[in-house]
Formats: sequence, structure tokens, C-alpha cells
Amino acid sequence: MSKHRLALFASGTGSNVAQIVTYFQNHTSIEVGLIVASKSTAGVLNIAQAQGIDSIVLQRTEFYENESILLDLKERHINFIVLAGFLWLVPGYLVKAYKNRMVNIHPALLPKFGGKGMYGMHVHRAVIAAGETESGPTVHLVNEVYDDGAILFQERCPVLPDDQPEDLARRVLALEHRHFAPTIERYLLSLGQS
Repeated sequence: MSKHRLALFASGTGSNVAQIVTYFQNHTSIEVGLIVASKSTAGVLNIAQAQGIDSIVLQRTEFYENESILLDLKERHINFIVLAGFLWLVPGYLVKAYKNRMVNIHPALLPKFGGKGMYGMHVHRAVIAAGETESGPTVHLVNEVYDDGAILFQERCPVLPDDQPEDLARRVLALEHRHFAPTIERYLLSLGQS
């Protein structure tokens, strides 16, 4: 039986990537085959090195102007992409090639507080400024529009009256770490073998 092979795309330190790598370390049907970073200084590359996982650093122009990433993914038999703190809009050719086989995590309850520029602390500030009483992560399929694909999972947490964005960020991130990998697993197992 062939395994689902994941490519994890990230732009930062990779705390969600670390959780996903650990979760699937000894999984019978799912494995992490590649970590893709949007910059050479991304901390996620340290995780790749420490875990012996192949990694690639994307060049922005190349990513948008040619489709060479598709060859990199094919060579490594990648059949599923996870965006785990990846801040670039995924180009249409990649969305099409991995239709219904690419997920993202967003630190708010979509469809609210999504879209271009809505990432990290920008999201948490907006949630607090809007007077929301709850927030939480959303795992969704990826299409050509930021934060617009079908929602697979959401978990809620309170927004407390005296919350600073950093407080809310910690609460939401804890939920991301708890639920992202199991959500990926449930979705992949629902698809069956590729």
C-alpha cells in the first residue's frame, strides 16, 4: 500500500510543521516527504534538517513565472500539500494540479477575517477590534482566492475582554497544534489511497 506523501509549505518558524511532522512520524499510511520554505531564513528549514526531511527554498519569481515546483513535487511522489503558515498566494497552476489535495490553516473563523494581508497578528488585531467574542483556527481546502476554499474544520475559543492580540494568538495557536494534523489525517483517510 503506497503512502500519502505530504509537502509542507511554510514561511516562518514552522511550529505547525513541527507538530505535523511529529504526528505523522510513524504513521502507517501518511508521511511528510518534503518541506518547502518561501525564504532561506525560514526556521522551518531547521526542522527539515533536524528530521532528515528533504527541503526546497522557493524563489518567488520562479514560483509564479514557471511551474518547476511541479517537477520537484512529482520527483518526490508528493500527492498532498499542506500550507502551514505559508504567506504567498498559491499560483493557479499549482492549485489546479492539487485540486482538493491542498489544505491551509487560518487563525480565524472563516469566512470572517480572511483575504489578502490577513495573516498572523493582523488577524488577531482585527478580531479584537471588531469586538468578536470568539475566534479560532479554520482548516480549509485551497483555491485561487486567499482563504476561500471549502472549510474542513473549525475550533472555537473565547476572545476575552482584556485580550491583547498576543494573548489571542497563543490561544488560537494551541488549538492549531492540537487539531491541524488530525484534520489532515481524517481528510486524507476519507480520500482513500491516491
